[in-house]
Amino acid sequence: MTSTLGPALLFCPADRPERYAKAVAAADTVIIDLEDAVTPDAKASARAALQAADLDATRVMVRVNPASTPDFALDLAALASTSITTVMLAKAESVHDVAMVPSHLSVVALCETAAGVVNSAAIAAHPQVIGLMWGAEDLIASLGGTSSRRGDGTYRDVVRTSRSTVLLAAGAHGKAAIDAVYMAIADHEGLAAECEDAVASGFTATACIHPGQVEVIHAAYRPSDDQIGHATALLAAADGARGAFQFEGAMIDEVMLRHARRVLERAER
Repeated sequence: MTSTLGPALLFCPADRPERYAKAVAAADTVIIDLEDAVTPDAKASARAALQAADLDATRVMVRVNPASTPDFALDLAALASTSITTVMLAKAESVHDVAMVPSHLSVVALCETAAGVVNSAAIAAHPQVIGLMWGAEDLIASLGGTSSRRGDGTYRDVVRTSRSTVLLAAGAHGKAAIDAVYMAIADHEGLAAECEDAVASGFTATACIHPGQVEVIHAAYRPSDDQIGHATALLAAADGARGAFQFEGAMIDEVMLRHARRVLERAER
């Protein structure tokens, strides 16, 4: 069974199995990480820990190493003896990378390099892909840059463009869109602001790196009582209406009703 996708996805190092249960209890989906969170000398023991764990496949996915690396095949071999059905493919750069994942596995493609972002629409179209995520720091590294953010904490233009490109690629193909992690763990105000923008822009979920960030993400994705009340009243007013109509001084057409339905869908989640 394919794992759920948020709204809060929490990374957990694969070589820290004592954290697995706490992570699952905290987040909607846990990403057991075999890539960047695990040093090269610990990857073998991390795979062994993953194989030994009793994990709910509906709540967990595994980030595997890039398809271009020797660790990729080793990660897949380890997964073969588990119940895991979803992988996050690190540094996905092409449809060919996705096609290297066994066909019975669902894929969340992590488009975090220049090539991955440029090819994100083609990647999103692959039938195994259920979602796209993007990443700022690896993107900047792939471009030869040194910083994803300006001095005031806002993303640089190339990063914002890449974020939008991946979101549009996911949306164009009806796939989930996952926003990047917020690295400043203690800055809940900054995380909340980015999550609120993610929700308004159409992201499905936001990934995080610490359990303390989960509730901030939940709060941002959870519609307020006022939003729910407004959406409910708007849809009720639309019942029986023919074409566009006025509601609380605003002109309402089908696209505004779609926005309202989305609010109620988020409330149900």
